[in-house]
Amino acid sequence: MDKTYIEALVVISEATGKGWWTPYKKPMEQGPLNMAELEAGAAEVRLHQSLFIPGLFQTADYAQAIFATPQLGFENEDIGDALKFRMERQRILTRDSPPSVHAVIHESALHMKFGGTDVLRGQLLHLIELARLPHVNIRIYPFSSQAHAAISGNFVHLIPSVPQLGTVVLEQPTGIRYLGGQEALLQYRQLFERLADYALPPIDVSLAPEAHSVKDSLALIQHVLYTL
Repeated sequence: MDKTYIEALVVISEATGKGWWTPYKKPMEQGPLNMAELEAGAAEVRLHQSLFIPGLFQTADYAQAIFATPQLGFENEDIGDALKFRMERQRILTRDSPPSVHAVIHESALHMKFGGTDVLRGQLLHLIELARLPHVNIRIYPFSSQAHAAISGNFVHLIPSVPQLGTVVLEQPTGIRYLGGQEALLQYRQLFERLADYALPPIDVSLAPEAHSVKDSLALIQHVLYTL
């Protein structure tokens, strides 16, 4: 058995489960706490989202508008804790040695006006700014592409330094599912790669304006911004 794999298992067995999320154990449900812990130990994050901008990329106004949606059942006094927790999670993007984050976001999410037009505009501009980070890769899956995204569902594949110990997180109406094991990890690795292949080229703000004459993720976001 691989020595690195064994050493990683030892580290996991000795972990206390404590971190920045520990003070939130009372106000927050276990699902978000588990996600925060998995993110903290990830070397790479791969995610697919179809109707929301992913939580790691959300502005405070956008996130608050989602938490205020009646169907989620948040009480007014709970929204503040949920919002603070979500903003705290995003610190993994700017910490020392951050994980590589690869996201495929369906075009549908660019049109969902949580909080109204101004909130959505601010969110899309924030998405472009995040793409300036060298470890953040964001691709948009357009309506015009193959239908793989429609049947793939939303998922997050969290990959630690030893990929065999990765976890796939599925958020479903009935609760959160966690998948491990080599078969499931390989399945979702291949699924993400297929989605990325059919998505537009990633947001790249370093390119000269004339380079965006072809369709890419930045051009699509700018088009949506123009229509708001």
